[in-house]
Amino acid sequence: MGSAAMVGGFCSNLVTNLKSKGWEREWELESVTRGRGFTLPTKHKHHHHHRHGSFSLTCATANHSSEYSSTSTTTFGRLKAQKIKALIHRTKQHHKDKTRDSDDDEYEDEDEEEYSNARPRTTHFRAKGKKGWGESAGGSYNAESSQMFVRKNNPKSDSNLFFSLKSFKDVGYSDFMIQSMHKLSYTRPSHVQAMSFPSVLSAHTCLIADQSGSGKTLAYLAPIIQRLRLEELDNGLSSSQHHQPPRLLILAPTAELASQVLDTCRSISKSGVPFKSMLVTGGFRQKTQIQNLKQGVDVLIATPGRFLFLIKEGLLQLTNLRCAVLDEVDILFGDEDFEAALQHLINSSPVTMQYLFVTATLPKDVYSKLVEVFPDCEMIMGPSMHRISSRLEEVLVDCSGEEGQEKTPETAFLNKKSALLQLAEESPVPRTIVFCNKIETCRKVENALNRFDRKGSRIQVLPFHAAMTQESRHASMKEFTRPPSKQVSQFMVCTDRASRGIDFAGVDHVILFDFPRDPSEYVRRVGRTARGARGEGKAFIFVVGKQISLARKIMERNRKGHPLHDVPSAYELMK
Repeated sequence: MGSAAMVGGFCSNLVTNLKSKGWEREWELESVTRGRGFTLPTKHKHHHHHRHGSFSLTCATANHSSEYSSTSTTTFGRLKAQKIKALIHRTKQHHKDKTRDSDDDEYEDEDEEEYSNARPRTTHFRAKGKKGWGESAGGSYNAESSQMFVRKNNPKSDSNLFFSLKSFKDVGYSDFMIQSMHKLSYTRPSHVQAMSFPSVLSAHTCLIADQSGSGKTLAYLAPIIQRLRLEELDNGLSSSQHHQPPRLLILAPTAELASQVLDTCRSISKSGVPFKSMLVTGGFRQKTQIQNLKQGVDVLIATPGRFLFLIKEGLLQLTNLRCAVLDEVDILFGDEDFEAALQHLINSSPVTMQYLFVTATLPKDVYSKLVEVFPDCEMIMGPSMHRISSRLEEVLVDCSGEEGQEKTPETAFLNKKSALLQLAEESPVPRTIVFCNKIETCRKVENALNRFDRKGSRIQVLPFHAAMTQESRHASMKEFTRPPSKQVSQFMVCTDRASRGIDFAGVDHVILFDFPRDPSEYVRRVGRTARGARGEGKAFIFVVGKQISLARKIMERNRKGHPLHDVPSAYELMK
C-alpha cells in the first residue's frame, strides 16, 4: 500500500473516532487536516472569510423537494432482551461524553471560511455603534447588500410537504376514528401518520421517525386507540366498565412532554373515542396518582423515574399491556432511570407486547443499538427525517466582535446580548424561544431582558429549565401558550428541555443564543417554529469563532434538504 493510501486510511479512522465524540470536533477536524491532503466530506469549496464588524447576519431558507417515493419497511429478527443493559450503558456513556460541561462561548481567533460562488444569496448586516457590540447595547442593522436568499412559499406545495396524498380511509382509519379526526379539524393524515398507521394497527414493533412538527404523536396514538377501542367493541365492553391495569404505556423524557401527550389523548377521547388516560410524573402528589391508578386506566403516560417507582412499589401491573411507546427515544437513552425502567418493562410485560420508538432525530449509534435489542423492529422514517421545515428561515448572526476586540467568553456573551436586545427592540414578535446551553446563561439572559424593559410593558420573560420546580415550569408553559398580546413580546428562555418534543403553537422566532453541541439538538431547537402544515418562522443562530463556518455548512445543507448528520442505512434504503 502506498504512503498516500496509508495516510488516507489513517485520517479516515481519525474522523470516525472523532465523530463519536461530538459534532464540533468532527467539523473542526477539517481545518486540522486540510494541510495534510485530507478534508471532511463537503459539497463545496471555501475561501477565507473577512469579518465585517462585530455583528453580521446571513439569511437562508430550506428548499426541500416535495416528491416522495413509496414507503417500505425493513424487518429484523426477534427481541434480544438480554442485551439491554449493555446497550444502555454504552448509550449513556456516549451521552455523557457528548453533553459534558463545556463553554460554547469560547473563541478561536482564526480566519473563518465562507461559501464559494455556489452559496445562496445572503444579506450581511453591520451593527452601528461607536463602542462596538461588546460595550454597547444600542445600535441598529445597516444592510450592506439588498440580496437575500429566501424561498418564496407556495401554499399548495408546502401543504403537500406535510400531508399525505392518501385519505384517512385509504390508510385504514375506522369510521369512528375518521369522525374523531374531523372533529379535531384534521382532514388528511400527514406523511408519517399515513406511513405508520397500517404497521402500528397490526401490532408490529416499529420505529417512527420524522422531523419536528410532523405529527408523530397522532401517528402512534390514532392506530393504537383504534385497536384498543375495537377490542372493547368486539368484547361488548365500554371504557368505563372495567377497572384494569393500563393497556397502553407511554414513556416520555420530561413531565412537560408527557403532559402534552395527555392533552392529545383527552382531545381524542372527547371527540368520540372514549378511553381513560392519566399522567404519572414527579412533582405531583403520589397519593392522588396512586388512587387514580387503582380506579383503572387505558392509557398511562409516565416519566421513567415515576414509572420505576410504581413498579418497585408493586403499584403498577403490566400484565394487561398491549403496547409500550418510548417517545423521544434518543433522549430517553440518556435518562439515568431509563435502563432500569426498560429492563422492568421487558421483564414484566407480555412477550407479545408491541414496542414503538418515536423520535425526531435518530443518530446512527442509537439506531444501531435499537436494532441490536429489538431486531424485529420495522423502520418507518418520514420523508423529512433529520431535516428542518421548508418554511423555516435561518438567520446567521456573527457575534465575533470587531477585529481589534478582545476575544473572551465575556465579550462573546456581551456581543450576543447586544444582538438579542437589538432583535427585541427592532423586530418584536409575539413569541420567541431563546435557547442556552447552561442554566447559568439562561439566568444572565433573563436578567438582561428584564433590565431592558424594567416596567415589563413590552417584554415578558418566561424561564424554563431544570433548576426550576415543575410547578414553575408548568406555569411558564401555560403562560407561553396563551393567546399572544399585541403589545407584549414573550421570551421563553430555556435549555434544551423545551426542545424535546414539546409542541408550542405559533412560535415566531427561535434564537440559538448558544450554539448547540450536536446536530440533533440543532434540529430540535429550530424545530420549535415553522411547525405543522403551514407554520412559518425564523431561527436566529448566534455564532462566534469556529462556529461560523460550521453554521454556514449547516445552513447550506438545510437549504439543499440534506440531513445534518449521517442517517441510518435503513433510511437510505427507503428513499
